[in-house]
Amino acid sequence: MTAVIPFGELKRACGNCSLRELCLPYGIGESDLRRLEQLVQRHAPVARGKQLFLQGDPLRSIFAIRTGSVKSVTVGEDGAEQITGFHFPGELVGFDAIAADVHDCSVVALEDTSVCEIPFDRLDELSGCVPGLRRQLMRLLSREIQQDQQMLLLLGKKGSEARMAAFLLSLSSRFVGRGLSASRFHLSMSRGEIANYLGLAMETISRLLARFQQDGLITVDGREVALLDLPRLHVVADMGSDGGGFTRRREG
Repeated sequence: MTAVIPFGELKRACGNCSLRELCLPYGIGESDLRRLEQLVQRHAPVARGKQLFLQGDPLRSIFAIRTGSVKSVTVGEDGAEQITGFHFPGELVGFDAIAADVHDCSVVALEDTSVCEIPFDRLDELSGCVPGLRRQLMRLLSREIQQDQQMLLLLGKKGSEARMAAFLLSLSSRFVGRGLSASRFHLSMSRGEIANYLGLAMETISRLLARFQQDGLITVDGREVALLDLPRLHVVADMGSDGGGFTRRREG
């Protein structure tokens, strides 16, 4: 069952809501806010491993992650799965289907995840009447394009050490934008999922995390990660290949 969020509750919750930027564009009036409020539907939490939508499903809604996290997964003609992104509170998923009206990936919960659903047809119609909302949607689409370009650059030109460092720094930057710590966070994805996303073997991910820890860049405790030396991680992330390595060479 879904329920429309009461207007008063929506306004009180916006300070901590992942939809605050979408629902409250700069300059929007109260009457337009009331119209926006009628679009938003809050669902029961999506259990770990369950899908928000499947590859090939028609476009019906955009989803905002309130708590938890999800991954986007594409299945190729050979049946191989490729993780194309991880998404966290404050981010929206479903824009992939706008061009062809069908989703080109599946979105799966990495952990128990709560979302808000916004029917796309009604959102599109309202954005034509509310300039602030239209500008916000364009900004969100632009951010998705930038993230895709950064990912292509990462996979096309960087070696394994640089990919791992860039991945950790990307998480750090995204968490900071949500008011969380830049240097300490929980990895909701497994080592295997990270490996799939970065185009590396799972053994390589484990080896790199151990190496980073040995050289004082990070500490790892299960899925809890602390970034100890952000400047050096940036140096590693800027490396074009694995040639020469980054670590302090030990004598003897």
